[in-house]
Amino acid sequence: MRTHLTLITIDEVAARMVKIIQGINPGAGISRFSLEIMARYGLEQAGYTFRHGSLDDCVAAFEQAVARRDWTVVPLWQPQFLHWSHRIRELADPEGLLRGRDEATLLIRKDALARLPQAAAAELRGLRLGNQALTYLDHLVARQGLDPLAAASRLPA
Repeated sequence: MRTHLTLITIDEVAARMVKIIQGINPGAGISRFSLEIMARYGLEQAGYTFRHGSLDDCVAAFEQAVARRDWTVVPLWQPQFLHWSHRIRELADPEGLLRGRDEATLLIRKDALARLPQAAAAELRGLRLGNQALTYLDHLVARQGLDPLAAASRLPA
């Protein structure tokens, strides 16, 4: 099988890109980081704009771009259900402006933890689902309409 590599220029990439980056609410870390990234990497000068909106706005913009086969930038995080149904390439961030990789972390209030039986608290302390499992759960709840308990029952043991 022959594979050939086609090189394209930065101008050719820029010409194919959708220049609107649809984000989520202004208080979200990914939105604040996206604005910083745009300024630091000169994306505004290259014609890009960032729009705040809802999660639904962000998802719709991404899925419409995929349907049109447009090249686009979407400010996403892990875990997030779009990663389950789409192969999304992570862009380079040489200056580390995204502050590292997202990892799902289980949180529980101390007063709630104190009300749990010790065995249940120990199970929770040892629980490590990871981004892939939580991305799948997010997909099942957000896209398949399952309630969280039904979604959790679909996880492999």
